[in-house]
Amino acid sequence: MNSGKLYMLQLRPGGEIIEMDPDGSNRRTLLGNLLDNVDGIVIDKRTKTLYWTNMGPAMGPREGDFFQADGSIECIGLNGANRRMLVGHGLTVTPKQVAADFGAGFLYWCDREAMRVMRSNLDGSNVTVLVRNGVFPADSQDVMRHCVGIAVDPVNRYIYWTQKGPPDGGKGRIFRAGLEIPADQQPENRTDIELLIDHLPEPIDLELDTKNNLLYWTDRGNLDGGNSLNRARIGTKQLENHEVLATGLQEGIGLAIDHANQRAFTTELGGEVRVAPLEAKAQFTTIAKLGILTGIAYVA
Repeated sequence: MNSGKLYMLQLRPGGEIIEMDPDGSNRRTLLGNLLDNVDGIVIDKRTKTLYWTNMGPAMGPREGDFFQADGSIECIGLNGANRRMLVGHGLTVTPKQVAADFGAGFLYWCDREAMRVMRSNLDGSNVTVLVRNGVFPADSQDVMRHCVGIAVDPVNRYIYWTQKGPPDGGKGRIFRAGLEIPADQQPENRTDIELLIDHLPEPIDLELDTKNNLLYWTDRGNLDGGNSLNRARIGTKQLENHEVLATGLQEGIGLAIDHANQRAFTTELGGEVRVAPLEAKAQFTTIAKLGILTGIAYVA
């Protein structure tokens, strides 16, 4: 149960990529002095490469508002070497959770204030908009359009994403669409986008279990059923049998699933790294207390 490694993104007090064992031991900083608001993380264990997103400097009227096209995506080896910029400023606004289809050679991410779901090659080339919910920056203040969490299913050819809605608003939604834009359509008028579930407190990051046809997510909303780890079965046209597996997070953000050991790791703005079994009425166990945390990844 203690095999593998966890990698977390610490947003504050100093931007860091932190590595540790699943029980919280053997902690080390892989990379520090990250100043552009780190958020999403995914790891290719075959090449031992870590990819992460930077939201860019906050530029809005409220803390956490990002309305400039100065987000970015970078990568680094798990040995701390070979740091590279992949998707630079001007190509993405506020990249959030990042997912990957390493077999096909693609990164996928949600671009919150740009109201987009995006994709690129692993080297950052061929940046493509797959879904566009509005015109940047004219519509960027409309939080109902904001895309945040993302998961990719290369087997069944779908992308899933969250639109969290207003803070603690009870208007969060999860959507699905095909990996490719239908012929003769554009990112802003796709007819294959499906709303799978709505009226969630404030859903954030996603993880898929394609073997068992399940979708997991964190929710940071301070409402009944929020601050939680969630699971639902992926039905033909909607998410079914929604379960709140565990509660008590302090604004839950990051999510990583250890499928072999049937457990979930979460991070939160409150600064705790937690683990819970993937079962009904589960209880979180705190394995580390750090600064303000965003994304998390687990490597077996």
